[in-house]
Amino acid sequence: MGEQTGNSKQETEKREQRSETRDQGTASGASTVAQQTAPRLEPWLRGTLVEVEPVRRAVLHALELAGEDVVRWAEGLSDAEMFARPAGLPSVAFQLRHIVRSLDRLLTYAERGVLSDAQMTALRTEMAAGTAAAVLQEFRVGLGAVMERVRAFVPEQFAEVRGVGRKQLPTTVVGLLIHCAEHTQRHVGQMVTTVKVMRAVER
Repeated sequence: MGEQTGNSKQETEKREQRSETRDQGTASGASTVAQQTAPRLEPWLRGTLVEVEPVRRAVLHALELAGEDVVRWAEGLSDAEMFARPAGLPSVAFQLRHIVRSLDRLLTYAERGVLSDAQMTALRTEMAAGTAAAVLQEFRVGLGAVMERVRAFVPEQFAEVRGVGRKQLPTTVVGLLIHCAEHTQRHVGQMVTTVKVMRAVER
């Protein structure tokens, strides 16, 4: 009788332990789901880069957001997906190349430079074939370099006049910096659209 009572007690303790384990697992799973579904704060809302004055900070935040969106939407694409043109849309590869190569050109103008032969060749080959890995690597390296170049400007330069293109169309340093942000976000949006259409077609 005593032996049966002891066994019953042990079984009860085991059931309680299993229940606690399940509860902990459920709580952990709920926490993970909550983290995954929680709204993602964009860089400009995180209180970062406070040491940088507002104009360059906004540009850097826009570029940082672009990098995060590329990780979210383009990382993991196959070579075929990276270069696909669903419904005739420009490929993801084109958008990513165009973003970093345009930024390079825009900042060259802001730095009072002249486009090199290499930059002109890069402009003409944004639609060329390649691999997803190479496209993503160029984007990551290019974006990092661009952000360092943006940091190098100082507010005293913002009103300085600059010329764009062969015709040297007039703008300013701050105009070029702001265009870096808006142009990048425009093409990130187009990249996301291409991925969404491609996924819809694949279903």
